Amino acid sequence: MSRNLAEWLAYQERVNPRSIELGLERVRHVWQRMGARPPARHVITVGGTNGKGSTVALLESMLEAAGRRTGAYTSPHLLHYNERIRIDGIDAADEALVASFERIEAARAEMPLTYFEFGTLAALDLFARADLDVAVLEVGLGGRLDAVNIVDADVAVITTIDLDHMDWLGPDRDSIGREKAGIARAGRPAIVGELDPPAGLLDALDVRGARVVRAGADFFTERHPGGWRWRHRDGTVLELPDPALAAPVQYANAAAAIAALHATDATGTPLLAVDSLTGAAASGLQRVRVPARLQSLGGDPELFVDVGHNPQAARALAAWLAVQPPARVHAVYGALADKDVAGVIGVLGPHVAHWHLAGLEHDSPRGMPVTALAEHLRHVLPHASFDRHDSVTAALAAARASAQPGERILAFGSFFVAAAVVGAASA
Repeated sequence: MSRNLAEWLAYQERVNPRSIELGLERVRHVWQRMGARPPARHVITVGGTNGKGSTVALLESMLEAAGRRTGAYTSPHLLHYNERIRIDGIDAADEALVASFERIEAARAEMPLTYFEFGTLAALDLFARADLDVAVLEVGLGGRLDAVNIVDADVAVITTIDLDHMDWLGPDRDSIGREKAGIARAGRPAIVGELDPPAGLLDALDVRGARVVRAGADFFTERHPGGWRWRHRDGTVLELPDPALAAPVQYANAAAAIAALHATDATGTPLLAVDSLTGAAASGLQRVRVPARLQSLGGDPELFVDVGHNPQAARALAAWLAVQPPARVHAVYGALADKDVAGVIGVLGPHVAHWHLAGLEHDSPRGMPVTALAEHLRHVLPHASFDRHDSVTAALAAARASAQPGERILAFGSFFVAAAVVGAASA
């Protein structure tokens, strides 16, 4: 019986009810039965707690500006599953995804793949059939045992390390860093995009024999009026325009992406030579687009949406708010139950005038009910002004009704929040 894309996705959720099941044995076995063809001539794998999706998009944009055929695999999607797999900047078509799922199903026999593993194999399959120069793969969770790690990356990028998914990855930055270091390979570049990475990450990269390239030690950024400068200790200097992405943290993501393209292989050859890297980086920075990363959806009061959901992401939002023109901020906030809600509220509390809380229990089994969210808010900010809503759309409607012209609405906390807000804005 043939299935359409929606039916395939529903089927995948039934095959293995576990949304997360770390380990490479199942997915590697099926991949090998499918032929294990390389997804591209070069592979860049991007891991980290925050900034992965933006860094993938920056790499994709720069590579396409340089004329390289590029595939990008990211997760989760915002509105449509097809967003997860892009070739030359175009989302995978339903027909291509269905055909790939049929090939995976034929190869897996009785192997119980997860929803994410199906998607990863589909990305590798479609990329291998597209004759790509570069495949850019985003880690789903962790690194060492994530499905994308069945592919040996030519360059690994690790953006940031913070406390998230601790039930799976460990209780502190060191243990989380050790897991994320697993995407690096011996003798190959591993780009560390954070200025203060945990020792556990650096130790694990050393044990793996990776060639570590660090922000603040091997490459540097300097902002100045009208743009910024990327500088490498080998003497390479790039004068660049500001990124199209709004948040200040995007300079660090862009710097790590450029470092990945500048990194050399065993023969001393970079992915992009300096003469093409300069123009590609400048063009890629200006035309990159990533939905729901401090995305303005317009209006007055202006509506911004961000997928940030942990304290590190909240600090990035706070840093952005701190440099904006003064305006009263209305927060539309919902969260999953396993997130550090108190930490997020504590960081953003000083910047928010009123909270419109949204329950997510109807969007995900992991969604936090609005009653629990309100308890966290009252505990952290006893005098906070807030109201409660059963859905993101209701919270957004309330924010729009109460915010005055010249004020600001910021929706954040989860991909579910971002999807509902972007969907409502585009409807």
